[in-house]
Amino acid sequence: MAELRVARAPHIESEIVVPGDKSISHRAVILASLTNGTCTLQGFLPSQDCLCTVDAMRMLGIGIEQPDDTTLVIHGQRGHFRAPTGPIDCGNSGTLMRLLCGLLANQPFESELIGDASLSSRPMNRVIEPLAKMGAVIEATGPNGTAPLKIKGQKLEPIRYELPVASAQVKSAILLAGLQIPGKTTVVEPVPLRDHTERMMDYFLIRTIREPVNSAYSVSIYGEQVAESRDFIVPGDISSAAFWMVAAAAQEGSSLLIRDVGLNETRTGILSVLLRMGAHVREVVQDTEHGEPRGEIRIDGTRLHGTVIAGNEIPNVIDEIPILAVAASLAQGKTLIRDAHELRVKETDRLAAIAANLTAMGVDVVEFQDGLEINGGAPLMNGRLKSFGDHRIAMAFAVAGLFADGETVIEDAECIHTSYPGFENHLNDLLFPNDDRTTPVINPAGALDKH
Repeated sequence: MAELRVARAPHIESEIVVPGDKSISHRAVILASLTNGTCTLQGFLPSQDCLCTVDAMRMLGIGIEQPDDTTLVIHGQRGHFRAPTGPIDCGNSGTLMRLLCGLLANQPFESELIGDASLSSRPMNRVIEPLAKMGAVIEATGPNGTAPLKIKGQKLEPIRYELPVASAQVKSAILLAGLQIPGKTTVVEPVPLRDHTERMMDYFLIRTIREPVNSAYSVSIYGEQVAESRDFIVPGDISSAAFWMVAAAAQEGSSLLIRDVGLNETRTGILSVLLRMGAHVREVVQDTEHGEPRGEIRIDGTRLHGTVIAGNEIPNVIDEIPILAVAASLAQGKTLIRDAHELRVKETDRLAAIAANLTAMGVDVVEFQDGLEINGGAPLMNGRLKSFGDHRIAMAFAVAGLFADGETVIEDAECIHTSYPGFENHLNDLLFPNDDRTTPVINPAGALDKH
């Protein structure tokens, strides 16, 4: 059982480039597979989750070469796939499972989607319901509408669907299904959601229509368009950068520059939250050549103070709530997080996991059904903390350990590799920027060694 051992950090004075964006990497592999030719993807995130997407598309007959860890050469087949020879394993990736539902619902064959224990406990009815309205036949064979999912491909019909739950994954699944059928398919957002799928469709010359509806948008697509093969570069993942942002922002005297990171406005909510907490943050968009704005973020450390994170802001920071909760524990005063019910059905119950680990570190926390109240400013205590098998919980509390005296141990830290391979090396680089020691690795015996 792998462990990550963390000690109090010195001031951070560093630059960093984080790995490719996970959400964009998933979508780039799928969209490139739909094109009419060969696409080269650079900056791909070679995490366990994203490699499951590569394996899934290979099982569906797509030729994919990987000349190095972060480069893929994908041979699109114009949306034509072959029947898989067995169940498609989505690993821990809810994004992959939900997007595949949309992709496979209209195919002329049957398929089955499976996942690990965590993914098999996550709700899938939210994607099955709209696809069923289009005519899809998808059976959730697990308890309470969960995986494994059996899909019997059918001819679908376009729909207009108002999302009852704020889910970019469900929106993307419906758009992928709509791309393969005649007519206009429309998805109406309850609040502004991540728009990576629409941006990438536009980049691959699939026309989408985005129109304002109340305080959010509707997104429409006309089916039977063929994606044009184009090369694509994945920007760095701002959700991965968030851990280092908080590590620098909460430590007076620290300074961190993050280069070549995605700055899509549907993902930069964490910058707004940190600014409200008093952090010194500057972002610079440098280009949008591949459909996604990218650039650099500079963080200068200061004394943070509490804030409120709630309402329409939540979907924009849903993945960053664990590390923002750590920032709240380091800030002076009270931070209130509400309207975050969705965190109950992530890789683990993230609200419960955050509350348990903050309490173990001596933080005053009140847990609500939809959020947390965190009273920050007290010194953090070291100790042994659980990851709960959740990569974002593990990384968030590794950062918390940088602010505690003594050694903090994160149990089950191997889950980090589902989204951020090399996290331990970046952690060590920030702690020891001028040190020529071998970077740390999680060894088979279960401890993080620093040689």
